[in-house]
Amino acid sequence: MIAAEEPIKKKSRVSLVECSDYDPERVFQAVRKGVELLGGIDHFVSAAEKIVLKPNLLVATAPEKAVTTHPSLFRAVALLCLENKARVSYGDSPAWGSPQGVATKAGLLAIAREIGLEHADFHTPATVSFNQAMIAKQLILARGALEADGIISLPKMKGHAFMRITGAIKNQFGCVPGLRKGEFHVKMPSTDHFAAMLVDINRFLKPRLYIMDGIVAMEGNSPRSGTPRKMNVLLFSSDPVALDAVFCRLINLSPEHVPTMKPAVECGMGTFRESEIEICGDSFSDFICADFDVLRQPVLNWDNSFPVYLKNWISPRPVIDERLCQNCGVCTGICPLEPEAVRPAIAGKESKPSYDYNRCIRCYCCQEVCPHGAISIKRPLLSQLIHRG
Repeated sequence: MIAAEEPIKKKSRVSLVECSDYDPERVFQAVRKGVELLGGIDHFVSAAEKIVLKPNLLVATAPEKAVTTHPSLFRAVALLCLENKARVSYGDSPAWGSPQGVATKAGLLAIAREIGLEHADFHTPATVSFNQAMIAKQLILARGALEADGIISLPKMKGHAFMRITGAIKNQFGCVPGLRKGEFHVKMPSTDHFAAMLVDINRFLKPRLYIMDGIVAMEGNSPRSGTPRKMNVLLFSSDPVALDAVFCRLINLSPEHVPTMKPAVECGMGTFRESEIEICGDSFSDFICADFDVLRQPVLNWDNSFPVYLKNWISPRPVIDERLCQNCGVCTGICPLEPEAVRPAIAGKESKPSYDYNRCIRCYCCQEVCPHGAISIKRPLLSQLIHRG
């Protein structure tokens, strides 16, 4: 008997389109091209549907800082959806600050008012059950994300200390309202568990399309205090795993070092395997940036079962540069622990905040939002010896 041939697995498609700056018309044409390579906007948006655009609005910073999704990309995607007569709104829940305040500083509110977009409710939480979840059977998500017929995710191309990259998958963490994000860090201090939770959020919300802003990316002390880096590219896909994998390969980072990759593949959300990804559009090799400053070591998967002394010897830790610290209190305010692992400066003395590393769960929220770039992640000597490079 002749064995039946296995069906050929369809590859995940990622389109790459060159875009050298944020000129609004140039970005619009690049977005149209990238979406057409995936089948056109009709494939993702229908008339009268409620479509929510989900940019990266981490904190209130100007567009040129490369912290947030650029308003030119936001505008282009919105106009493309409006061409198809969709009802378009937008929203994100920042790590620090109000949604409207951050959108104003990032330049998105002005665009939204210009073209008539409503601000979706990313402030009101709603608890939902997800029985198919790997780890997060209950999720607390923004009402605006839940009320959408479809979501288009607009991540920013950046590095990240905890997850290695701020990419397509992690962008949906902004659908968790306000400081409730910290609750997930406390409940899931293990890297593997936290990554699985991010995958669960994506599986539940099912964004239809991901468009990554890589015209100017951020390297170094990302995701807020790093250095803007010209990459001149927009990435498009309906598979967030494949898109993040292509981003990784552009910056010489192994996708297997990104904690979200394994759980995403295990649950069938997408693929990071090079042989299963079809790249179309402009040439991949034109955008390779091998010296992109990003952490290239595997993430150490800590949880409460590890001895504290061992964690302190090996685990990378947040460190405050007292020369840059302005005693603003943001690091203490963002710490999800109670009492906080980062202690405030002593009133009336020339002191700076300090860490209790025995309590610190290495979520790096403090480093993520520090407005003065005063917090960076340092690797203990033993960690450097274990993972050279």
